[in-house]
Amino acid sequence: MTEDEPSEGVLLSGEANVATRIRVEREARGWSTNALSDRLNEAGFEMNPSAVWRIENGKRRINLDDAIGFAEVFGIDLRNLVGPPQLAAKARAMELIDEVVDAFRATQRANMAFTEARDALDAYLAEHPDIREEADLMVQSAMAEEASKTMLKLHGPPPGDGDAHSADET
Repeated sequence: MTEDEPSEGVLLSGEANVATRIRVEREARGWSTNALSDRLNEAGFEMNPSAVWRIENGKRRINLDDAIGFAEVFGIDLRNLVGPPQLAAKARAMELIDEVVDAFRATQRANMAFTEARDALDAYLAEHPDIREEADLMVQSAMAEEASKTMLKLHGPPPGDGDAHSADET
């Protein structure tokens, strides 16, 4: 890929993405630049139809206040407004990408909290070796129970689980 070629993937490239997204969102709603301008003005973001056209065509830079106005009028998240052009028509994809990234961050925080809690327990048990075996067993048992609950929620009961109870009853 040369420097002049656009990059692929979920990357932010600012104003070019916003211009494309504005045009796509406007056209998807069947709005003219006049109609979009009217909606922006009604929402308190002063902009004439010529300014909308110039932004869409890269003839006018978009400032943060303008971007906020467009996002509000279109009912989309500001982060999604600056998303990559190849996903511009896929607002739901951008929302789901945000959810995946947010969930990943939450798992990272949870993993760090787990590590810190486990380290604190290990340090305490190093000072109290007489209770280590019982404490380790309690932790293992509680974690196994939580893992089973999660598996049950995700996958339902194991196949044939109902049959085992039927066989025991006869």
